[in-house]
Amino acid sequence: MKTLNHCVRAVLAAAAFATSFPAQAHITFENKEVEAGSTVKFVLRVPHGCAGSATVAVKIALPEELTEAKPQPKSGWTLDITRVEAQGDGSGETSHDSHGGHDDAVVQEIAWSGGKLEDAHYDEFVFRAKVKEDVAVAEIFVPVVQECESGVERWIEIPPASASSDDLKFPAPSIRIRAGS
Repeated sequence: MKTLNHCVRAVLAAAAFATSFPAQAHITFENKEVEAGSTVKFVLRVPHGCAGSATVAVKIALPEELTEAKPQPKSGWTLDITRVEAQGDGSGETSHDSHGGHDDAVVQEIAWSGGKLEDAHYDEFVFRAKVKEDVAVAEIFVPVVQECESGVERWIEIPPASASSDDLKFPAPSIRIRAGS
């Protein structure tokens, strides 16, 4: 009986470790929830490389729910920003309130490259953005491509409506949106 209890405890401990490990291995945001209409500091957490290989680039695609994005430079990394022309609302005005000299363009992609984040180390990549006031979704997903010295991991999977990211192998980091005050 003593051996059986020991085996059961060992199996339960292993199962608990196995179910908690994948969630820790994903790229995630420090923010779990943000308010619609607010300007937020988004902290993207990169906990590992690609199958043991060091990370050398992190690229994020901003969803339309995030505007006025400004990335934080990282020492030792090159920062690239891809902008696209702002979409108007039909009134002749652009649909965002941009600051910083790019009134006719919105940030579509932010990329940090040229640095080196060893697989055994952890780091954060930061940007700030405004969450649109009239967000029609309860959660937004931000696709990320992690390039390594050997290999690429595409954290771009988005679950179908009313499903969970927990069952996905490479889920896009997400943030819940609560109504503005």
